[in-house]
Amino acid sequence: SQLSVRAQGAQRPSEETRSVQQGASEASDRSVDATRNTDGGRVSPLSGADPKVRALLAATLVVATCGLIYELVAGAMASYLLGDSITNFSLVIGVYLSAMGLGSYASRLLRQERLLERFIQVEIAVGLLGGFSATILFATFAWLDAVRPVLFVLVTLVGVLVGLEVPILLASLKDEVAWKDLVARVLAFDYMGALAASLLFPLVLVPKLGLVRTAFAFGLANALVAFALAWSFGREVRRGALLRAEAFLAALVLASGLALGQHVEGALERELFEAPIIFAKQTKYQRIVLTGAEGDLRLFLNGHLQFSSRDEHRYHETLVHPACALAGGSPRRVLILGGGDGLALREVLKYGSLEEAVLVDLDPEMTTLFSTREILTRINERSFSDRRARIVNADAQNFLNETSDFYDVIVVDVPDPSNFSVGKLFTREFYRLCKRHLSETGVLVVQATSPTVAPRSYWCIERTIAAAELATEPFHVYVPSFGDWGFVIGTHSPRPRPERLAPGLKLRFLNDSVLPGLFQFGDDQRAPPSASEVNRLNDQVLVHLYTSEWKRSEQ
Repeated sequence: SQLSVRAQGAQRPSEETRSVQQGASEASDRSVDATRNTDGGRVSPLSGADPKVRALLAATLVVATCGLIYELVAGAMASYLLGDSITNFSLVIGVYLSAMGLGSYASRLLRQERLLERFIQVEIAVGLLGGFSATILFATFAWLDAVRPVLFVLVTLVGVLVGLEVPILLASLKDEVAWKDLVARVLAFDYMGALAASLLFPLVLVPKLGLVRTAFAFGLANALVAFALAWSFGREVRRGALLRAEAFLAALVLASGLALGQHVEGALERELFEAPIIFAKQTKYQRIVLTGAEGDLRLFLNGHLQFSSRDEHRYHETLVHPACALAGGSPRRVLILGGGDGLALREVLKYGSLEEAVLVDLDPEMTTLFSTREILTRINERSFSDRRARIVNADAQNFLNETSDFYDVIVVDVPDPSNFSVGKLFTREFYRLCKRHLSETGVLVVQATSPTVAPRSYWCIERTIAAAELATEPFHVYVPSFGDWGFVIGTHSPRPRPERLAPGLKLRFLNDSVLPGLFQFGDDQRAPPSASEVNRLNDQVLVHLYTSEWKRSEQ
């Protein structure tokens, strides 16, 4: 009996032993619960000190910034090379986001056990493709003239690769971080990267690096992320040494592109222009290019010719002096909107009656260039240095909204309405603003593109000025580098056409005998029956008209 009791006692744990075992079991259960996510998957507790977690979250911030930069580069290149900024930006964004969605969906096909290796490979690929994207588009435009299909192929491929990144990161970390914390952190870093890109691109990258070097810089960032991950977690991937070599080679190629990017961009840009480039700069607002050959200096803004030094006097004399003659021939206060080259200002300063000429141009790089470069100040006759000239770097519409001054003549010398940001300066609302600042006998004059090449655009501008309740007087002149070019005068009430210029003006082209002929149009230049459109701020029909007419003329 005693032996039986002892045997049972040996087999049955004591109360103390059972208590210890139960506590251990409960602790184990709590540990399991702490490492279980809402979907039943097992993860370790969130640890901010985990080097893998920190490395991949840092990578998220970098790759998110890079991804948006590639989208912005593609949109900016499309606007620069193809015009119509809103349409092309919208198409680029739509295709890019759709491609990202395709990439995210395709990520489900990847093998789950080699995700870190796949992420490194994606970073190398997107770095090379995104880094070379601007160069490829420039080369395509220069040599093949087939930008649009190449643009959307590039946008699609980059978008698919970028779309793979976040799903792979999430899958790579699902065993390291509790699911809710994981999604919150990855998406937070992703959105912060997008914010960084949206601030850096217009304020720093484009003015300092330009589009080609910006693309190379962020391609290099992708390659460095790939190399850093391959170096840090080489033991977790099957081909760590090979991946490090691939990432290093990609980084080397992209770093070379960044170092040589300005030369690459210059070489490709030279293919776009007939004459040698003597100055090129990407500003915050536009691409400025000056070419020079055989005494002919030409200015291009975003690829569009603005003047040739051989015949610009025909354009600028016609722009300024008929309007001044209609204003009485002795203007005291003149406002020039645009005209950052100082050439219209040069003509205005020829009037002895002038007390002040205010020139408002958005881009300070433009006015600085034309007020400091000797080769340019010779052309504008140092107009910026005249004591009567006041230069304001501001948006023309904002300036008109804020000023309370009145002017005898307002000259609108802005680039053609090839995109909506410039098109707003050709709207009824803008001309109404101009009207508010005209003196009682004041005259508004607007450069209005070609009545021969783009007749619907030209007469749309005339109709829009009339819709602003101004009496209009259209006129035009032949400029060899442009062809037939048109202007429109607007006044508070109808007036007879000017017959004489102010006496004593030293002009190269315009005179009293030429003046009446400027207001004569041939039958093939008159307003077509369909030219009744008015360009409004909320419905800029002019941009579509202009783009379609100039494309048709180039075919």
